Amino acid sequence: MNMGKGEEIPLIVAGRRGNADVLIAIDEAAERLGLSPGLALAQARAMHPSLDVVPEDASADAELLESIADWCLRYTPLVACDAPDGLLLDISGCAHLYGGERQLVADLGRRLADAGFAYRIAIAGTIGAAWAAARDGRPDTYANGEERNILCPLPLAALRLPPPMVASLARVGLKCIGDIIDLPRSPLTARFGAGLLRQLDRALGREHEPLTPRLPVAPYVAEKRFHDPIAREEDVLGTVEMLAVQLAAALERRGDGARRIELTLFRTDGALRRITAGTARPLRDPADMRALFAERLNALADELDPGFGFDMARLSVLTAESAPPEQIGIGAAEDIGDMVRLIDRLSARLGTQRVRRAVAQDSHSPEVASVSLPAQMTGTDDGWAAFHRYRAEVELAPRPLRLLARPEPIEAVAEVPDGPPLRFKWRRALHDIVAAEGPERIEGVWWQEEPDLNAAPPGNRARDYFRVEDKSGHRFWLFRAGLYRDLTRADVAQGAVAAPAWFVHGMFG
Repeated sequence: MNMGKGEEIPLIVAGRRGNADVLIAIDEAAERLGLSPGLALAQARAMHPSLDVVPEDASADAELLESIADWCLRYTPLVACDAPDGLLLDISGCAHLYGGERQLVADLGRRLADAGFAYRIAIAGTIGAAWAAARDGRPDTYANGEERNILCPLPLAALRLPPPMVASLARVGLKCIGDIIDLPRSPLTARFGAGLLRQLDRALGREHEPLTPRLPVAPYVAEKRFHDPIAREEDVLGTVEMLAVQLAAALERRGDGARRIELTLFRTDGALRRITAGTARPLRDPADMRALFAERLNALADELDPGFGFDMARLSVLTAESAPPEQIGIGAAEDIGDMVRLIDRLSARLGTQRVRRAVAQDSHSPEVASVSLPAQMTGTDDGWAAFHRYRAEVELAPRPLRLLARPEPIEAVAEVPDGPPLRFKWRRALHDIVAAEGPERIEGVWWQEEPDLNAAPPGNRARDYFRVEDKSGHRFWLFRAGLYRDLTRADVAQGAVAAPAWFVHGMFG
């Protein structure tokens, strides 16, 4: 923005700090006028009434910093935010992919400039030295061992010290890092605390300073950069399969398989597209990985939006599990594999929470004998083989595959009190029973309290289950809640104890 005589109007960002409005950030024009962050807004307006002031939006700034951090994942997976306006990148082992550190800096700077951002980039052997050079020194690429030369001429604030500590050091004449770098350590620690020397040692490389990345680092990663951006789905899937071949070799060497895989596509304009797919069992086959992402891309449809194309793709195994070799060609291994692939494809297309599997539980009660879990969270057996084997060994009748959400009361007529029903009425329909099997009695376990005979039916009373078939051929699973042995006619007549009641719990077929 220009003033009337060709002078640029200074742009500043102001925000509330304590009881005063102060300058948070300034542009180059404001800096040339002698303004600086931390100056009171009222004083800045008194000096230059034509300032263009923008109110601070901390949440929007944080979101923008996070989005830039995501974009920087193209250079390294180890990216940390240094709020409010900095990023830390660990490029160890990554710079050679761009031809060296200077070429990486040039590529990063060009992209930031094209996006309209002002920036200062420095590379050094420690986080502290790089931070100090970028903010208070000369941004450049420095070799390991140059930390002392970088830091000596810089102000003590470059060590990321609290402002009160910097002010205390200034009062005794210590203003630059070089002023304290060779001083005796004990007096400094006694007067200013251990934090001062810890920051100095970290910046000099005497003490390791860890970098905590925003995202967990995947154990297996393969990536591909493109000279010409790709946008077609066929090209994306071909890239997935090519990268999956590299991952399969690494997984096989360690005896692992992928359980959760993420495809990250980097658009030329800096936007990211993340696509995640899970598997029901450890996976290595590149063709199966391609099929998973084909389903995910079909499900996403227009949400992928390649824009002007993707210039980089990364395939990461977020979760890996041990995958020992399997014998094939004998038994039902091929059938299990087909089932697992079907579960993976349906989960990729419909969502993992929509494809579920019943998992057997260690309980005699039908209501809690199984739970519904995402199919990819469970194994190939899920306890049902042992469940059915046990019931066969003790010669118990089969149960319906699906039960009602809650047992529903019915009106039943039985020939004898403890015998099977002869007919019952359910949902206004009368069913005459032509065949019945049972009972299968289910009672509470010994370590639980005695059944409450007055509880609302079916309550926790003993149950006698029957398999019955009506004249129409429909088969039901009925039970009687409560046993006549537990009460007398006097109890029922006086209403002191609830009489046994009949319920339908499920249907066969």
